[in-house]
Amino acid sequence: MQTSLNTLEGLKVACSNCNLRELCMPTGFNPDEMRRLDEVVEKRRRIKQGELLFSSGDTFNSLYAIRTGFFKTCVTSEDGREQVTGFQMAGEIIGMDGIVSDHHNCNAVALEDAEVCVMPFSDIENLSRELPGLQRHVHKIMSREIVREHGVMLLLGSMRAEERLAAFLLNLVQRLHARGFSQSELVLRMTREEIGSYLGLKLETVSRTFSKFVEEEIVEVKQRHVRILSTEGLQRLVNNQAHCE
Repeated sequence: MQTSLNTLEGLKVACSNCNLRELCMPTGFNPDEMRRLDEVVEKRRRIKQGELLFSSGDTFNSLYAIRTGFFKTCVTSEDGREQVTGFQMAGEIIGMDGIVSDHHNCNAVALEDAEVCVMPFSDIENLSRELPGLQRHVHKIMSREIVREHGVMLLLGSMRAEERLAAFLLNLVQRLHARGFSQSELVLRMTREEIGSYLGLKLETVSRTFSKFVEEEIVEVKQRHVRILSTEGLQRLVNNQAHCE
């Protein structure tokens, strides 16, 4: 995979007119504040499926707000195996892994053709000093990432395969619903192998667990199309794990 180099475009991005603004940017800004934010978020970048938005070791310069498409973040172990660390969708911001060391610590790969808004971090920092609402929002995003990592640790540390997959599907459909999609149907942009890597499960275990959910009439599965028949069934699996702690 090669990092896409020819996809930076001098297209003006108007945060004030973006239908995803409330998901990735703070609300309540007056017109002048929105204008100043528009001046910072000034470029879009298109990434084709399979291309890298950034890779481990790259110098950290910007955060990226996903306008369209899906990404996975992953790291490569010493023996060459890939470990998926997260999945990101439209309305979410990626690239924060580079803040600590000024270099990215993971790869961000497009799971489908995607488009992101490029937000130079130095400009965001400078504007945050003048706009407290923006600074609070950046802190909120960082806090959300910490909470997400704690959730992953819980998944990997104490949940059975059924509980891990149930929690994953519930989280995914809730995030999609916040973006106006169905509460019960979704198309998986990632492979079952990638789901297994994220959840700490073998491919065979992921496939077997999906089959079990189908047999129990919790979900319907047609290739990558998943229809949730019983949200309560998934929630019971997750809640049962919580009660066992």
